[in-house]
Formats: sequence, structure tokens, C-alpha cells
Amino acid sequence: MIDTKSSAELDNFLADCRQAFTAGALQRLVLSKYKGADVDLNRITIRPVQIKDQQLLSFLYEYRTNHVTKNFAIEEAIVQSQQSLGSDFHNAHMITDEWETQLSFSKKGKVLVNKNRNKNSAPSSDTRDVQPELAHNRNKLRYVEQDRPYLRELGITDANGQIIPAMSRKWKQINKFIEVLSTAIQQTGLDKRNELHIADFGSGKAYLTFAVHDYVSANLGVNTQVTGVELRQGLVDLCNQTAQKLSLNGIKFEQGDVQHFSAQNINIMIALHACDTATDYALNMGIRTGAEIIMCSPCCHKQIRPQLKSPALLAPVLQHGIHLGQEAEMLTDGLRALLLEAHGYDTKVFEFISLEHTSKNKMILAQKRKTPRDNSEILQQIADIKAFYGITEQCLETLLQN
Repeated sequence: MIDTKSSAELDNFLADCRQAFTAGALQRLVLSKYKGADVDLNRITIRPVQIKDQQLLSFLYEYRTNHVTKNFAIEEAIVQSQQSLGSDFHNAHMITDEWETQLSFSKKGKVLVNKNRNKNSAPSSDTRDVQPELAHNRNKLRYVEQDRPYLRELGITDANGQIIPAMSRKWKQINKFIEVLSTAIQQTGLDKRNELHIADFGSGKAYLTFAVHDYVSANLGVNTQVTGVELRQGLVDLCNQTAQKLSLNGIKFEQGDVQHFSAQNINIMIALHACDTATDYALNMGIRTGAEIIMCSPCCHKQIRPQLKSPALLAPVLQHGIHLGQEAEMLTDGLRALLLEAHGYDTKVFEFISLEHTSKNKMILAQKRKTPRDNSEILQQIADIKAFYGITEQCLETLLQN
């Protein structure tokens, strides 16, 4: 039984939680030391999420064999926490941008509160100096939280939810990818759909496949089916076992490759490190299936380079192999972007954080336009570029003509 003084301490703790959430400063709240009737429940991790322009609190119920996510408005979340603390959960750890607060219950029901400055917060005597940085950190937290169960199963985090040092680079890559994807989803309006189908070709160990499934399912509240397609059967089996171990619904892995896989009704098509013309097959599939978002990352450009006939003026510059290779890369991905534009997409080509620990990595991001337009000028630009460099064939163009 909680006495009056302890009840007041609990009320103050929850009031701080409400205030931090309202101010956008709440990072997470963890309820632990479970003493309730459900023997399989371990703890609840609570974090702020934004779903369809509404700020909510996401409750991740961590059981021994599976995890369940439920989203609540702030007042309902406070009621849920108040009912659980002291009866089922005997410990709470709240982290905000400025403070870390530890709340615990003694055997006699007495509340103990320990509040300290967040050691990871940016020190400054003027809040105007730190606000932009804090806002940046909060936005990053909405994409991927390091306490997500799949990160532990994939070896990104340890049993305590801390990033394993050797995987810190991969952790940053996952966050960046989800950030790019999240922006594209909002811009295309896919966050307002009732369901989504996402395909990841060449999924490999599926770091990004699991991250995409987790982000869309937990943050958008959309019924999602994610399919990872991988040529190596051993990795397919391993990833399916991981999904089963985590009791995840809406994610599966199949054996195959982008050139021969039959796909329909894909909303988001992902193909990272699709080597050489595999990128063209991936882009062709994305266009033909009507994907609203296409994300590709090419890693070599073998088809165009042998065809290049350097204009006389550029011959002294392009006599060096490295320059010729760079030009072939630019032309290959430039033509791909133009072909996407000609088939109804707004396209960006930019350097992305390497997913294979290389010095650079290019991404082609295409978002389907809602309003059709005349593409005859773009098609003429493609023809002129090919004629200028003596290019007779480009794989994606050929596939789209068949």
C-alpha cells in the first residue's frame, strides 16, 4: 500500500513525465522490476512517436518470447503508468533531454526518487544555444530507438540495449536510411494508407529489412507486409528464424533475385547494392509494379563504360582510367534518373552513408508523381546524351521498351 507522501512523489514523477512529453523533451520511460501476474512480461519501454500528425506514446510490452506495441495519448498513458507503478512494476527510469530520474518502490511501498542531470545532454547556460541540437536529437530518436528487440537479435545492441562498439557504424547507417525513407513516405502520402507492401531485394542479413518493418509498423500504424528477397538460401532461413523468434507478423523472406522475381502491387521497392544491370532490373520492376517509392543503390557500372566514345575535346581528360570510370558512373546513374523522370517519378541522386563500409555510396530515390506531365523533352534529352557519347544501349531503357 502506497502512503500519502509516496503517492504525492509518484504524482510528481508522472507530472514531470507529462511536462517533458508536452515540451518534446521526453526520450523514453522504462517500467521494470515486474511483480505482476503475467510471468512472461519483463518490462515496458515507453517512447514518444508521431502517427499521422498526432503525438502519442508507444508502449512496447517486452515478453519472454514476443513483443507487443500499443499506442496511447498522453493522458491515457499517464493513467496506465499510474495503475502499473507500485502494483505491477516497482521501478521506473525516465530520460529526458535534461534529466534522468529513477523511481523505485520499497517493500513497504515507500517511493524513492533519484534525479540527476542527463550526462548526454549538451551543456549550455542559454537554452537558445542548445534548442536546435536538442530538436535534431529528438527527430533522430523517432526513427530508430536502440532498445528495439530486433537490434538485439541482429547483434547491433547487447542485452542491456547498448550499441555494440563494432556495430556503431551500422547503427548510424540504419538510422540514416530510415530517416530518408520516413521523409519519402510522408511526401508520397503513404503514411495515410491502410496497408503497405514493401519489397527489399538483396536483403542479405536484413538489418534494413527488419528496421523498415519495425519503423512502419510501430510508428505509422499501417498494416504492413515486408518481403525480403535474397539469393542465398542460408540467409533466407536465418532471417525467417529471427522473425519467428521475435513473433513478428508482416515480415517474411524468400529466395530469389530481382531479375527473376515476380512482384505485384509493391508500394516501396528497395534494392541496395544491386550490382551493375541488377539496378536496372530493380528500377524496371519498381516502375512496372507502380511503386510509389523506389530506392536503389548501385555499386558498379559495367555496361556503359565499354560503349563510351569520348568527344575529342574531352579525350585528354578521359585518357585516365579513373576519370573514365567516374564518367561512366555519372552517365549510367544520370540516364537512370532521367528514365525514371520520363516514367512518372521525381528523382534524386545523392551520396548516402555506406552500407558496405566503402568510402562512398550513391542512392537513387524516386517518388511517383501524383500528376502526369509531358515527358517528350526528357526523352529527347536521353537520346541526345546517348548520341553525344556513342551509347547504343542502356539496360533500363531496353527493359522499359519491352
